[in-house]
Amino acid sequence: MKKRCITLAMAMVMAVFVFSGCSASDSEAKVDSGKDSISEDVSDTKKTDDSSKEPSEENTPKGGQQTTSIELPDVQVEPYDIPNTEAFKFIRDMKIGWNLGNTLDAHDSDWVKDELDYEKAWCEVITTEEMIVSVKNAGFNAIRIPVSWHNHVSGKDYKISKIWIDRVQEVVDYAIINDMYAIINIHHDFSTEYMYPTSEYLKQSEHYMRSIWNQLSQQFSHYDNRLVFESMNEPRMVGTIYEWRIEENDDSCKDAIESINILNQVFVDTVRATGGNNATRYLLVPGYDASPEGALNKGFRLPIDPTEDKLIVSVHAYTPFNFALQNRKEASSVSTFDSDSARDVAEIVSFMDKLYNKFIINKIPVLIGEFGARDKIGNTQDRVDYATYYIAAAKARGMTCLWWDNNAFSGDSELFGLLNRKQNFWRYPEIVEGLMKYAE
Repeated sequence: MKKRCITLAMAMVMAVFVFSGCSASDSEAKVDSGKDSISEDVSDTKKTDDSSKEPSEENTPKGGQQTTSIELPDVQVEPYDIPNTEAFKFIRDMKIGWNLGNTLDAHDSDWVKDELDYEKAWCEVITTEEMIVSVKNAGFNAIRIPVSWHNHVSGKDYKISKIWIDRVQEVVDYAIINDMYAIINIHHDFSTEYMYPTSEYLKQSEHYMRSIWNQLSQQFSHYDNRLVFESMNEPRMVGTIYEWRIEENDDSCKDAIESINILNQVFVDTVRATGGNNATRYLLVPGYDASPEGALNKGFRLPIDPTEDKLIVSVHAYTPFNFALQNRKEASSVSTFDSDSARDVAEIVSFMDKLYNKFIINKIPVLIGEFGARDKIGNTQDRVDYATYYIAAAKARGMTCLWWDNNAFSGDSELFGLLNRKQNFWRYPEIVEGLMKYAE
């Protein structure tokens, strides 16, 4: 069994701002068995607070002799037949992506006095082009920019404030000028006051969807296809027992699924009606709560699009839940993941195969817009195994994935942070390398 040893000196990490992923991929995500061994100084991630602040000094890279061995798994996944269409080429060219989470999507923060400060209300950092350059240099080729709008609108037609939409455009430009794909959406705007996917609130929700996307389409009309529009983030019945699950025989679930279909159609119609580049722009549409189950549900349907081959199904999958997303304090939570274990990878294989069989073989692309595995007191090797396997499995089926990074590193919250934005360095470069290994 071959092993390739890579020694990453921490003094070197201090000398540069970014970690460039070392790719050992092939386009079919199929290689020999074995592990790559990485020697890396991994600082203590344990904290007692529950904030999303960046690591303190003890968590930043330091010089010194202490190292922890992290191995990159070699993953063998047989390649699937992928349709040879422009849309699938587009998905493939996106390669792999990163989410600017907990940033422009922050909302309902009563302590914010200046609306531009919403950007740092949750993550405590203002986005800079230097951060995006770090993301690009690490190997990511797409950036999803979640945006919440309802704290920045006024009037019955939900006019977006110029200062906010211009700032969103500025962040989009950070990605575009660095030759990356960018995705913008309607994120945390689900409430009965703005958008709520039930027939009771459907008329109001349609008006909100139409108003916001008409403004965004006009603001970004001159951008080429590197800018992608996503209709909405995780549409669901917030505050109900069905917020995060579907009961197919429940009338309220059926109603919500149909309401989401209608809102997705309003989105497509609104964007296409503005013409220009928007007439041919790629558009992302989710099912209920953007879960695989929401897209796989028999009630979900794609909107009718006058432009052929430009719709992409949007899915979020923190799978398996008990490893990737569940709080470590829950009794059923697990912190281990082995890419060689059929049991550990079974749920990933299952949902990806179902998406492949419903959509991809029918020439409908799928983008996994959010995934990741939260830190559970330093289980970095398990997260590396997870990240490496997940990307290999998705790529073999023709799907591109974007890691959810919320700049959170400490406490017991959802610790998905990879890039320390305040100091602009990769807190977990070994996870980044795992992500890159099969991303091509």
